[in-house]
Amino acid sequence: MSKILPPLNQPQLKSLEELTAKLTNDQIIWLNGYFQGLYAGQHPGNKSITEGNINGEPSKTPLTILYGTHTGRSEKIARELHEEVKIKNFDSTLNAMDQYNVRNLKKEKNLLIIVSTHGEGEPPLMAEDFHSYITGKRAPKLEGLNYSVLALGDKSYKFYCKAGEDINQALNRAGAKAITELIKCDVDYQNDADHWKQEVLKHLKSNQSSVDPTIYHTDNQTETSISYSRKNPFEATILDKIRITGRDSDKEVYHIEISLEESGISYKPGDSLGVITQNPESLVAQILSALNDEGSELLDTHSGKISFRQALLHHYEITILTREIIEKYAAKSKNKELTNIVGDEKKLDTYLYGHDVLDLLHEFPCKINAIEFLDILRPLPPRLYSISSSQEVVGEEVHITVSKVHYQNKGRERLGACSGYLAEQLEKNNKILIYIEQNPNFRLPDNDSPIIMVGAGTGIAPYRAFMQQRAATNQKNKTWLFFGDRNFSSDFLYQTEWQKYLKDGQLSKIDLAFSRDQKEKIYVQHQIEKQQKKIFKWLENNAVFYLCGDMKTMAKDVESTLLSIIEKQGGITQKKAMEYLKKLKKERRFLADVY
Repeated sequence: MSKILPPLNQPQLKSLEELTAKLTNDQIIWLNGYFQGLYAGQHPGNKSITEGNINGEPSKTPLTILYGTHTGRSEKIARELHEEVKIKNFDSTLNAMDQYNVRNLKKEKNLLIIVSTHGEGEPPLMAEDFHSYITGKRAPKLEGLNYSVLALGDKSYKFYCKAGEDINQALNRAGAKAITELIKCDVDYQNDADHWKQEVLKHLKSNQSSVDPTIYHTDNQTETSISYSRKNPFEATILDKIRITGRDSDKEVYHIEISLEESGISYKPGDSLGVITQNPESLVAQILSALNDEGSELLDTHSGKISFRQALLHHYEITILTREIIEKYAAKSKNKELTNIVGDEKKLDTYLYGHDVLDLLHEFPCKINAIEFLDILRPLPPRLYSISSSQEVVGEEVHITVSKVHYQNKGRERLGACSGYLAEQLEKNNKILIYIEQNPNFRLPDNDSPIIMVGAGTGIAPYRAFMQQRAATNQKNKTWLFFGDRNFSSDFLYQTEWQKYLKDGQLSKIDLAFSRDQKEKIYVQHQIEKQQKKIFKWLENNAVFYLCGDMKTMAKDVESTLLSIIEKQGGITQKKAMEYLKKLKKERRFLADVY
């Protein structure tokens, strides 16, 4: 190392010499790239780094990454990819779809899109305008564009990954070149998303620097921190489990408190808790019996070499059916009746509801071995529960509110995979595997805006977290709760807490709807309609409207009622009311966490 007029002082120079004395070639290359990146970050206008560095390397490859998300998963994948490609010498730009100017599409060279599907095949809110533009008549010709789409969805829904499919087809029609095939991800998306990233980077032509990014990829974590996820869950301890519905209730709802001690895990109100679940042992036993299999044979599975029984218990979905499972089983069994069901949308929808894989074996028996049977099933995804606590209040704990799914169908009791597991198999001091699923699109406002919280059943969970957070930070701005369930006496979840918040002034107003306490059914949307003048006034005064609960009925009814209120109280047309509601959504003043 030359010591002629070094720009370092003596302590710095000594430290540098000690550092470089025993470096390997790979480490020297890494440091070279590191210092180039450091210099470029501090001197963004200096073209010697960004458009041709000190080694004469070529300029960075332009890349735009767009994401459209409802729960935050697409954003998480997009941000991780953005950080990765910056290391690989791409000039990467990251944007949410609603923050992107679609007129810039004609200028793009390389475009990656990560988008989820919401509801019945709809794009998430932030992707609506982009989706409408690219699939509509105004879409430009894009012959010079290279692109790839990663679509997130859930195979249990009819229009699986439709938003991603629509955008992929539209880009293809516009003349853009797909550098990979469309990749569609089920609920357990990580492996497919990782595969997509690898394929994209393999096909994109990047003017790579000589730096090998695998040497120092850190996933934004410090060396001493651990990032817990569905692939690497934290083994937590259950501190308490309390049934919070009355004895007379036909629902079993549990409040569960879980220790996060020594995990370093943090979360915010609005986030969800991922629970690594297992299937009901009784259902596994019945499936093995139907297959005339002891379940002891070791098989190669997506989770490694394990017994057939362990695969069914811990790693494959058996409590619900998807279209793909039925289609695969129909193809294997060649059963005409089942093939007929697959070909008829109404019959298929009917059969999907309330049936499980044991029903297929009982009603459409065929000769099938263990390996073939597992090939039909999808991996068992974790279950997500809205967190019902604020870390400001509970510290190294996390609370969830779980309603046990159980019902009778065709003479057999059915249990939800995770709710049954939590309700029937786990007790205080038992261990449970968990992780945090962030939901940046269901947050308390940063300012002192009023909030209107609408929920039914366990949809009340995130609002308990909201109220704890506001109480902890001594916020007493306007807060209004609409809550609905079956009976006041047995189903008013967290009743004493809500009454205390009301008494202390933390909660400004509460309206309740207990559907079975009178002859005529009353639901939350009915109470909302009664209060329409005040609700509209709150909205006009910058209130944020939250909605949590069942997507198929309650959420749709509430949104429809709100639209009607905006039209009536605003004295505007239905079209203008729809624009008003859309504006609320874009401003993050209508936020939904529905399932």
